[in-house]
Amino acid sequence: MPLIQLHTYINSDIKTCFDLARNIDFHQESLKHSNEKAIAGKTSGLIALGESVTWEATHFGIKQQLTSKIAAFDAPNYFVDEMVSGAFKSFKHERIFKTECNQILMIDKFYFESPFGIFGKLANKLFLKNYMIKLLATRNSLLKEKAEL
Repeated sequence: MPLIQLHTYINSDIKTCFDLARNIDFHQESLKHSNEKAIAGKTSGLIALGESVTWEATHFGIKQQLTSKIAAFDAPNYFVDEMVSGAFKSFKHERIFKTECNQILMIDKFYFESPFGIFGKLANKLFLKNYMIKLLATRNSLLKEKAEL
């Protein structure tokens, strides 16, 4: 199962970073380029333990829906969302927040498995992993920008 791990340093407080990372409205704003919208479950505000959200977005020219649920939650240090249904065979996204040298270190650990067996593994290598890295890095950059205002 591929793992994407990103580290983002943010000049803000831990609560602001944690809350932005779980804010449905900010998520939609940060992924406007894919027309990402919350269409079911928790569709606005701060998502919390046990809550789920269904996203609709266009990726690779295809409109898709994905439902994820908050499976672990330790405010303001850690939360995990896991796919319930969607285009991936599975995914788990851990977000870890630590204070280091008067900054917040936000760590993303995104584990994913593509469907379609060997063809999915080939897609991971050819384009999917890089696409996901770019998507997460873009979102993190916008989160950093907003948190540092």
